[in-house]
Amino acid sequence: MTEPFTYAEVGATRGDPLPAGYRHADLDVLLGHGRECFERAAEGLLTWRMHRAAGFRVTATSDRAAAGVQVTCRLPLLRVPCRVVYVVDEAGERGFAYGTLPGHPVRGEESFVVRLTGAGEVRFRIRSFSRPATLPARLATPATHLAQRFFTARYTRALHRLTSRTPHR
Repeated sequence: MTEPFTYAEVGATRGDPLPAGYRHADLDVLLGHGRECFERAAEGLLTWRMHRAAGFRVTATSDRAAAGVQVTCRLPLLRVPCRVVYVVDEAGERGFAYGTLPGHPVRGEESFVVRLTGAGEVRFRIRSFSRPATLPARLATPATHLAQRFFTARYTRALHRLTSRTPHR
């Protein structure tokens, strides 16, 4: 049996505005330039390499993000179970969003999308909405917000490192 998401607005990171009643985050950063950079970013993102490079131990029901794939990211004292809500797979835009499952300290959704612009820029955008799901997370709301910013920055740095590496031949 598939566990239900812990929030009602499944898929809401696709559009605007993000749902009311949640804390919102929207970050858009430049990763680099060109098709090769875009392809490396997309591959690193869709194969969980970004999450691993950000310091998480990742367990997923598939080696590649796809709608319905369950993924759990772990740190020594933290377990964050999610399920992929949707995948973006277009010529100049790739990524996915996942939503929280029971056991996650917050409720909500986060999307990760890389885009190749007409000017050749490779941009990485993270959008999310969340609110505490557990009493400890509610009591530690300022720390929870800091942790979310910390991991957003780690994701960005990790994907930047993955895209700037020269591929092995």
